[in-house]
Amino acid sequence: MKEMLFPKGFEKRMKDRLGDDWPKFAEVHGQPAPVSVRINPAKSASLNSEKIPWTDFGYYLIERPSFTFDPLFHAGVYYVQEASSMFLEQALKQATDLTQPLRILDLCAAPGGKSTHLLSLLHKNSLLVSNEVIRSRATVLAENIGKWGNINAIVTNNDPEDFKNLTGFFDVIVVDAPCSGEGLFRKNPEAMQEWSEENVEHCSLRQQRIVNTIWPALKQNGILIYCTCTYSEKENEENIKWLVDNKKAESLALKVKSDWGVEEIHNGNIYGYRFYPHKITGEGFFISVIQKKEEQQEITAHTKKIFDHPSKKIIERLADWFTFFDDIELVLHHELVLALPKRYLFDITLLNKVLRIIQKGTAVATLKHDKLIPEHALALAHLLHKKNFKSIELTHEQAISYLRKDTLNIAGERGYALMNFKNTPIGWANLLGNRMNNLYPSNWRIRS
Repeated sequence: MKEMLFPKGFEKRMKDRLGDDWPKFAEVHGQPAPVSVRINPAKSASLNSEKIPWTDFGYYLIERPSFTFDPLFHAGVYYVQEASSMFLEQALKQATDLTQPLRILDLCAAPGGKSTHLLSLLHKNSLLVSNEVIRSRATVLAENIGKWGNINAIVTNNDPEDFKNLTGFFDVIVVDAPCSGEGLFRKNPEAMQEWSEENVEHCSLRQQRIVNTIWPALKQNGILIYCTCTYSEKENEENIKWLVDNKKAESLALKVKSDWGVEEIHNGNIYGYRFYPHKITGEGFFISVIQKKEEQQEITAHTKKIFDHPSKKIIERLADWFTFFDDIELVLHHELVLALPKRYLFDITLLNKVLRIIQKGTAVATLKHDKLIPEHALALAHLLHKKNFKSIELTHEQAISYLRKDTLNIAGERGYALMNFKNTPIGWANLLGNRMNNLYPSNWRIRS
């Protein structure tokens, strides 16, 4: 077990706060971080592992496998996520009505843990806008959203300021705020090298600006879920107090089971929930739920121009590709056919005008003259009618070769076929009689 050398200012503050618990807190940082995953309930998955108590979908693993060489990981059957952050599920279940369609913004979403979790929890007729400021991280976010297989997600690459004109648009906004990262010292010791009192103060002010900027986009009585991976009161409780004191907002209490080990914070009219790694099996985390009480004008989503559409002939050909068709709208973006949720066409058109969208709905097919080439996202989508396509079951060795974008020695009747591993689609191939073309996306291939 290695000994952690914490920054002096951090150590003093935490010793003062934890008292006799400090040795346990320090000791756990010398131990390996627990490994946890969250399964995709829309895809066949089962784990014989210890469940994470505050979520229906999370499990602890005894050891960390090589996820890169698990085809089911690439198929979006599960997501590798830190256990504490899955408490988002409790915040959403207790503060919102998940039986109703909601419009939700995950503002700081990359790499996609909270967004994919939201997609598993929301009513099927909800709309999720999953945003990331940094373009390279937004690309990773889009990949992970695509793997999860939902049609009702939009991935954007925007600054918080770009949302302020979407007044009253969202029922829920999740702000996983950039922070000093104190809760990740065990997993990321480099974060300790970047820690300073000045950076904590800088993060606190930045978080206030982010929340203040995004606030108009939340409708009256809407829910803001604020979370960080830090212990600092400046970045947590003080920011919640600032929000409640300066806006017409109410901090909401959640029900937490005592055996979970979560610290409940109740300071005046402020409620929050803190996770310490010596009390729970997970990393440091903080979360708080705020309800907006002030009146808020709501933007109207109606607009004249909607989307271009494929020809009726193409739409009829594509109808058999889906398990359900009534709730989706097929639109044409250049040569790409997209499936969008029909009830949100006006909303998506509005978002298209205001935001920089890098992925919307599910990419179905590329149209080359009269030829339809199925898109990789469709292979992983819940709406795919798998029985209407040829399927080839791959061994683990074949699946890894496929994910490396190697050419497999597979022959068969000409046409597009699903490549499956354990009866789960991982992509497409074009069978050409005595050979095949591997259609796995080049930028996603396993490179090791």
